Amino acid sequence: MAVGARSGHDEPEKRADEATGDGVTGDDVTGDGVPHDEAEDRPKGPKKQRSFWKELPLLVGIALVLALLIKTFLVQAFSIPSESMMNTLQKGDRVLVDKLTPWFGSEPERGEVVVFHDPGGWLEGQQAPKPNVVQKFLSFIGLMPSAEEKDLIKRVIAVGGDTVSCKEGGKVVLNGVALDETSYLYPGSVPCQDSFGPIKVPEGRIWVMGDNRQNSLDSRFHQQLPGGGTVSDDEVVGRAVVIAWPVTRWATLPVPDIFDQPALNQAMAAAPLGAAGLAGALPLVLWRRKKRTAGHTAE
Repeated sequence: MAVGARSGHDEPEKRADEATGDGVTGDDVTGDGVPHDEAEDRPKGPKKQRSFWKELPLLVGIALVLALLIKTFLVQAFSIPSESMMNTLQKGDRVLVDKLTPWFGSEPERGEVVVFHDPGGWLEGQQAPKPNVVQKFLSFIGLMPSAEEKDLIKRVIAVGGDTVSCKEGGKVVLNGVALDETSYLYPGSVPCQDSFGPIKVPEGRIWVMGDNRQNSLDSRFHQQLPGGGTVSDDEVVGRAVVIAWPVTRWATLPVPDIFDQPALNQAMAAAPLGAAGLAGALPLVLWRRKKRTAGHTAE
């Protein structure tokens, strides 16, 4: 009886071993066919990491591509080479220029400080410093102010459709409104030392002037060139939005309040209406004159 009881307990244990084993040795195995005990005993070494020096060129390449994209589509640094925009901008200042909004159809507006390519002949005869190879490369990717010396920076005074003029010693008149420019003109500077205008700015062009009027070769001095001193919107690189360097000069470049006057737009709108009224009245005047002439002839 004792032997029979022992045999009855041994058979289920054997069946359990067969169910959980590998059918040959009776050992449990891992998913790859390696016994659990051997898998646990196998040493697990650290993951091999890529060398920093091998990753460095990739990181530098990514940084250069990002810098180039930012310089091309977002913002670009420019260095101020002259005193024509004092005191708003001083010689040696670095400004950041917004190049993004023009991609979405934004056009220059009155009062903005803009950077634009030389329309042709504005910088003729001026000596430009020659940057070295490193400066050229860094300016190309936007990590240094632009080495392109064919760019200018001025304030937009009038846009397409505006009429601008100034009498010697007087104020600049825009669409019939005299501008009070004391908030940004260089102290002691007069709005214009020589008379000009009235000039009707063609559509798609702008009239620009420096804040240091007595030391700025702007639209006033290039009226003999194609465009009559105006600059095409297509030549505008973008709007200068902030002085980034030196840090002691950090400041934004907002549009002065005088350019927000509703009267400027109302005056511009009144001109086409007046012209339309004149055109409509002209046939009536001619008809009345013809009728009077006929009456005198009949007498």
